[in-house]
Amino acid sequence: MAQEERRDFDKEAANWDEDPRRVKLAADVAQTIIREARPASGMDIMDFGCGTGLVTLQIQPLVKTITAVDSSRGMLEVLARKIEARKISNVVPLYADFEKGGGLEANKRFHLIVSSMTMHHVADTAALLRMWHQHLLPGGILSVADLDAEDGSFHGDNTGVYHFGFGREKLMELMRQAGFAGLKDTTASVMQRDIDGGKREFTVFLITGERTS
Repeated sequence: MAQEERRDFDKEAANWDEDPRRVKLAADVAQTIIREARPASGMDIMDFGCGTGLVTLQIQPLVKTITAVDSSRGMLEVLARKIEARKISNVVPLYADFEKGGGLEANKRFHLIVSSMTMHHVADTAALLRMWHQHLLPGGILSVADLDAEDGSFHGDNTGVYHFGFGREKLMELMRQAGFAGLKDTTASVMQRDIDGGKREFTVFLITGERTS
């Protein structure tokens, strides 16, 4: 059963990168985004739910700027330390809490928005998709990764989880309703978890679509 109280990502931030499965997932997602969305040197992009920057920093060398958005100050502090240590100049961490009404500047637009494993932590998927659409330039691309529909086993206690993954067709229909076209999906990664004494596989999709107007 989903637990709607918010997960404390600030407490988890310091040790977030120590899980090799999490690091591998981010690498798989980043490489799939690079293949499917083709981030390029002239692009300003947003990574929504960037966490400690595991996806952000793999795409960063390819693009003009990345606005790295998260609702956890702890995660953003870890990312900021990485940026300083690596002397990166084109990544800007930004605190924004969409669910509490603290979003981006209304006129901020991007060529590409990416998001990995964040949607299932947001209650109103349709509103999130509309917000992403608003912040894309015409012709801009949304490339979003998350779990395929599952039974709730992936997260254990499911604190802060509003959706046990997503059916791809249902999600793509929501994306169409939000104004996205040219939708395509692919499997970005397969993760193994020990569940009830046995190993279970969970697939992570990437869906990419275009803002056409």
